[in-house]
This record gives sequence, C-alpha cells and structure tokens, in this order.
Amino acid sequence: MARILIVEDNPDNLALMRYLLQSFGHDTLAAQDGEEGVAQAEAETGLDLILCDVHLPNMDGYAVAQWLKAHPRLRQIPLVAVTALAMVGDRERVLAAGFDGYLAKPIAPRTFVGQVEAFLPAAPAGQDAGLASAAAKPPATASDPRPEMPTESARILVVDDCATNRSLAEATLKPFGYRVTLAARVAEALEILARQPFDLILSDLQMPDDDGFHFLATLKADTRLRRLPFVLISSSVWGTQDRKRALALGAAAFLLRPIDPRRLLAEISSCLTETPE
Repeated sequence: MARILIVEDNPDNLALMRYLLQSFGHDTLAAQDGEEGVAQAEAETGLDLILCDVHLPNMDGYAVAQWLKAHPRLRQIPLVAVTALAMVGDRERVLAAGFDGYLAKPIAPRTFVGQVEAFLPAAPAGQDAGLASAAAKPPATASDPRPEMPTESARILVVDDCATNRSLAEATLKPFGYRVTLAARVAEALEILARQPFDLILSDLQMPDDDGFHFLATLKADTRLRRLPFVLISSSVWGTQDRKRALALGAAAFLLRPIDPRRLLAEISSCLTETPE
C-alpha cells in the first residue's frame, strides 16, 4: 500500500482519483490548490508519490514542482503531473519543470491505478511509467480477501445521472469481469433494456425526470424484466425509510453511499447468485 498525495482543484476529478486508488488499497491525501499541496507535503511523512494538476489556483503546478524539487526532504518523492495539457511540447515542458512523469486527462478508470503504480519507488527499473496500461489488481490479504471473479461475465446496466458515480461504478465492476453499460437517465435505460438483455441493474435513487423507485416499479410491472435483479443505491438521509420502500417494491438490495468497493462487489455477487422468486 502506498501513501499518495493528490493535488487537484476539480472536485469530480479528485473524488474519482481518490476512489480508484483507495479501491486498490492505497492511502490518499488531498489538496485543492498549490499552496495547500506544498503545505501538506511538508507536513506529512512517509509520502510515496505526489500527483499534481498543472493548472491550479494560488500556485500552479509548475511552481509546486519547483518548490518540491528544491526541498531537501521532498525532492526524492516521485512527482507526476495529471493534466489535460495536449499541445505539442507540453510533455517536455512538464518534465523540464521537475515532474518525474505525466498522465493525461481525462483519466481512464480501467488503467489509471496501473499507470500510477508504475511511478511508485517499487516499480521495476527502466519501466516507462507514463505508458503503463495494464490495470492493477486489488491487494489480497488473509483478513480482506479479494472478491472472486465471476464465473461468467455478467451484464450490468448502471443508471445514474452523475457522471462521476457512473465512472466509479464502472471502475469498480469492470476489473472483476463484469460487462458494464452506462445510462444517465431512466428513459435512456429503458431504451437500452428494450434492445439488449442484462443480468442486473444498479440504479441511483434520486435522478431528474424520473426516480429509482418509479424505475423499479416500471420493471416489476413488465413480465419480461420483473425477474431481473435490481439494486438501488442512494445518498439519501432517509436511508431506513427508503430501504423499506425499495425492498417492498421488489429491489434485490438497497445500498447507501459512500460504499466500500468490496462491499458493492459482494452485494452484486450475492444478487446475481440468488434465484429470483
């Protein structure tokens, strides 16, 4: 497990990077501007890696790199730019500023952790970390075993109006062999369901235009889809009430955010193996 500081001012990008790294067993710290980033780096001990955006408020990534590489204790910590810069020469400028590597945005959830881990001090010498593409596997321990890969590639439809939530679900499920399709609205999900079969639906509760309860009721009224396991996930403060209503409508499970990725995997595996009534 590595200790990684992420300096990123975009809340969605920060949440996604933290989620992915924590899902694979890493400890993360966060800063939302350059000044906070250098202050955190100086205050913390045992950092293994720093990920830093280039365009930051108060103190940009270039200034952060200059400060860190001038610091006698922190200069040895690998510093990686994670940025949307795409102009010719940007990579060279980033490396010349003191960064040890460069990862492009938007990040790919499937490969991000593997790319980051290639920069860790334990990575094999000579590896081109910036081009690493294989996704890392979650660490397995005796007390926290890695979830089993499904025996078949179950097809899961994820329905959520929040792009970050969709990315998080996809990043959790795909490494374990699930085939994931994403939909941003209930109407879009119904169109997809009319065209292709699925083994499970993972749906948000609060969505514009239509909510998860009505979506669930609609499917339970359809003779073709009523036996399809339906998992509702929500950030609602009315968790107990919503859970009772969801289960009464026929949901296979009701989950509350934030949820540990391993628990999500376990719940989905359980719903897929249970025989519908």
